[in-house]
Amino acid sequence: MKKSEATRLTILQKAFELIYTNGYQTTSVDEIIATTQVTKGAFYYHFKTKDEMGLAIINELLKPNFKNTFIEPMQTHENPLDIIYNLMYNLLMENEVLKVEYGCPASNFTQEMAPWNIDFTKALNELSLQWEKAMIDAIEKGKINGKIKMNVKGKEVAVFVMAGYWGVRNLGKLENSKEVYVVYLKGLKAYLDSLK
Repeated sequence: MKKSEATRLTILQKAFELIYTNGYQTTSVDEIIATTQVTKGAFYYHFKTKDEMGLAIINELLKPNFKNTFIEPMQTHENPLDIIYNLMYNLLMENEVLKVEYGCPASNFTQEMAPWNIDFTKALNELSLQWEKAMIDAIEKGKINGKIKMNVKGKEVAVFVMAGYWGVRNLGKLENSKEVYVVYLKGLKAYLDSLK
C-alpha cells in the first residue's frame, strides 16, 4: 500500500471511530485531523469535504464489512433461519466492535444524514437493499429445501428482522444495556421457529 493510500485509510478509520462514538454532525474535520495527526492539507488532498469523507467511510469501510458480516453468511447452504438467528446473536451479544451505547453505525448514519443528503441516502439504502435481498434469497432457498414453510414470504421476514435489529440497537443505546437484546433475541427465536 502506498503512503498516500495508507494515509487515506488511516483518516477513514480514525474518522469512523470518532463518528461512531460522537455522531457525524458533532464530529468536526479539525477533530479528525487532530486524531489522525495529518495536516489539514493532507486531509483536503484526500477529501474535498467532510461529506465526501463520510461517503468514503460508507463505501470503503462499511460496505465491505457489511458484505462479509451480513451478506455472505446468507449465501451458504445452511438453514437460513439458523443463520439469521446466529447472525443477530453474534452481532448483539458477542461483537466487540459494536458497542451497546453507540448502536449500529449504518443506522446512526441513516438517522443523522439520510434526511439531509441524497448521496448518503443512496449509499445507505444500497446496504439495506443488499441485506434484504440476501435474506430473501436465502429464505426462498430454504423453502425449496424444505427448511421453511412454503407460505412464508421472504420480504416480510427480511423487513421484520432488519427493522428489529436496527430498532433494538437504538433501544440498547437508550438503555445502555444488553438486556433489551436478550428480550429481542428470545422473541426473534420464537418467530423464526414458527416459520419452520
